Amino acid sequence: MTKGVAGIGKTVLTQKFTLDWAEDKANQDIKFTFPFTFRELNVLKEKKFSLVELVHHFFTETKQAGICSFEEFQVVFIFDGLDECRLPLDFHSTKILTDATKSTSVDVLLTNLIRGNLLPSARVWITTRFAAASQIPPWCVDMVTEVRGFTDPQKEEYFRESFRDKKRASRIISHIMTSTSLHNLCHIPVFCWITATVLEDVLKTRKRGELPKTLTEMYIHFLVVQSKVNNVKFDGGAETDPHWTPESRKMIESLSKLAFEQLQKGNLIFYESDLTECDIDIRAASVYSGVFTQLFKEEIGLYQDKVFCFVHLSVQEFLAALHVHLMFINSGVNLLAEEKTADHQSAETHLYQSAVDKAIQSANGHLDLFLRFLLGLSLQTNQNLLRGLQTQIGSISQTNQETVGYIKKKTKETLSPERSINLFHCLNELNDRSLVEEIQQYLRSGCLSTVKLSPAQWSDLFFILLSSEKDMDMFELRKYSASEEALLRLLPVLKASNKVVLSDCNLSERSCEALSSVLSSQSSSVRELDLSNNNLQDSGVKHLSVGLESPQCRLEIIRLSGCLITEEGCTSLASALGSNPSHLRELDLSYNHPGDSGVKQLFSRLEDPGWRLDTLRMEPAGVRWLTPGLRKYSCELTVDTNTVSRKIKLSDNNRRMTHVEEVQSYPDHPERFESWLWPQLLCRTGLTGRCYWEVEWRGDVYISVSYKRIKSKGDSKDCVFGHNDQSWSLWCSYGGRYSVWHNNRQTDISSSSSSSSSGRVAVYVDCPAGTLSFYRVSSDSLIHLHTFNTTFTEPLYPGFGLLWSGSGSSVSLCGV
Repeated sequence: MTKGVAGIGKTVLTQKFTLDWAEDKANQDIKFTFPFTFRELNVLKEKKFSLVELVHHFFTETKQAGICSFEEFQVVFIFDGLDECRLPLDFHSTKILTDATKSTSVDVLLTNLIRGNLLPSARVWITTRFAAASQIPPWCVDMVTEVRGFTDPQKEEYFRESFRDKKRASRIISHIMTSTSLHNLCHIPVFCWITATVLEDVLKTRKRGELPKTLTEMYIHFLVVQSKVNNVKFDGGAETDPHWTPESRKMIESLSKLAFEQLQKGNLIFYESDLTECDIDIRAASVYSGVFTQLFKEEIGLYQDKVFCFVHLSVQEFLAALHVHLMFINSGVNLLAEEKTADHQSAETHLYQSAVDKAIQSANGHLDLFLRFLLGLSLQTNQNLLRGLQTQIGSISQTNQETVGYIKKKTKETLSPERSINLFHCLNELNDRSLVEEIQQYLRSGCLSTVKLSPAQWSDLFFILLSSEKDMDMFELRKYSASEEALLRLLPVLKASNKVVLSDCNLSERSCEALSSVLSSQSSSVRELDLSNNNLQDSGVKHLSVGLESPQCRLEIIRLSGCLITEEGCTSLASALGSNPSHLRELDLSYNHPGDSGVKQLFSRLEDPGWRLDTLRMEPAGVRWLTPGLRKYSCELTVDTNTVSRKIKLSDNNRRMTHVEEVQSYPDHPERFESWLWPQLLCRTGLTGRCYWEVEWRGDVYISVSYKRIKSKGDSKDCVFGHNDQSWSLWCSYGGRYSVWHNNRQTDISSSSSSSSSGRVAVYVDCPAGTLSFYRVSSDSLIHLHTFNTTFTEPLYPGFGLLWSGSGSSVSLCGV
């Protein structure tokens, strides 16, 4: 099975395979290749064939050659476009068929061929959009591949070869490369074609001004271009004439109606009767096909019946959305709802909200792109391009805000990744500025711990991130997902960022190889890279050094602190930086084990006038820092008994703290916390450098670090950890709920933990770097909850607070 988004090149791939085989360039062991499309097979829904008859029908040469059995040959069947299949493929109750000469319905033939009952030795290749792939049971699929589309160099090559005017080609390429939204969409070949068509026309008629960037903008312009072509080529008009003539308006309205009605039915190919129902004169069908060759094409189906389809499914989805939009704007009719709302503004809100609901409820995602187009059409800027098609002007700013709010509310619900990601795309079409934070909250929500995103879904996420932030000054992987898989999927986002923070993300040698290619890329703007506390080891540093020595690398700061590096890794770095010495000015190798030789090699470079390096950190160093993970920074905490609230009872050699009702008889002390509402305590030793500790908690507690000078007297909240600018806290409560507090500001944290009233939490602080991180400990692994980034101006002291709860709140210091 080969998956891919619409227009990515799945069909072309199968055609290339077939052509190479036919020309004896590849797969010469195959005797027959039979390429089918589900569009063709849909036409045979009511017919009966044997497998041999079906092959003879489509490939008459086999019948003429008298070949009536294929068991003796190596055969490949290609079925292109499963997402367009309208046959009832039932893999559970369909009768078993093993006789290739016995007639039955086409759907029974296909299910038995795919299951391996018919021609078990045959190879079957199916292409599909992602949403439809589940129609084939996993046990029927031996291998899954994905078509990713154009790489960056291939995009550029496509546009250079599309235009004779090299200057114009360069300008279009420049616009695409600097417009993140277009740049990422253009990995889809069909979108490259639409983009080239639109931008060439726009540059002819518009010398200045902003060029189209979003999906909806591009398809509206594409429609305008095709209308102009029709006006000039067939109606004898001039390019300067209004492009919406009565004829072109009627044509668009008819095609849009057809697109919507057939999309509702799930039809992608249409017959004469379908066109007639939409007031399309069948005698003029060839004119429609000729005039709108790029939009709508006529195909000759089986038995010489005329069938019609849009040149690409996305064009049908756009026109379907346009039909719904025009019917509402011009007539007030909501085609997506049964009842009519009297107030126009509330009716407009109802239209978009009902569209969102219908798309979410769609099992196979067939309304995802339709919804994005419909919402994009609600913007005033896009409606201005449609003047002449719509008689009224819609889009009230308040309505758009309500729609944005409604979509954001839906993203908080339990949806599949496909539906959630499409809602993010919708927010992007509506130019929502808070989109990045919405995605970060989604990725922090814990959804990814239970649902694994596909490569296409990761691609979607980084497309949205890039298209939402014109200039990403800093990219921090932990905000999205602290994993190697996330890094590898989000490399394009990383490449577009100036500062990249990848610390504490469970990265390995594999990540270094990918990062090396980023650093040596001419299009990278990365100037600062933090890889601290990842198990990169010397092998990873060797891969990274390949990128560092590249003349394209412009990195100025790199932090490799706590990465299990020895003398061997330092030698690789010294050699790489010697090849490209004019950029790097800061190198952090603290908390590694470079040995005397490694220290000598790198420190000698500080005296080299050819090197820009002026800051080199290699202490602390030693063999103890070669232990993987954060636990190598563990420290022993001791409770400062002079600070313990009289509502807290100490036990287990002062390692367990419990909230109690009875007042404890601790002596007076100026540093003792007095509040009975907020019982707290501090630990004795101030923290320096890097420190790590773990605690078990129960009930309602808060785990903190604080400056020593925090107030200890009174019941006011400014004495409470996290409610002032002198302390930072993680609050843990019943149900496994977490939130962080600093300077009286709260940030809720979603966690995928169970609804328990207890748990284990880890704290890691890097005092010089100004980072404080909290983790949930689960099965000996660390799940990141939150990181504070600040500047610590005084020594930090661990602290704990315990609130009243029915079963008793407690905190216990754990051995690490």
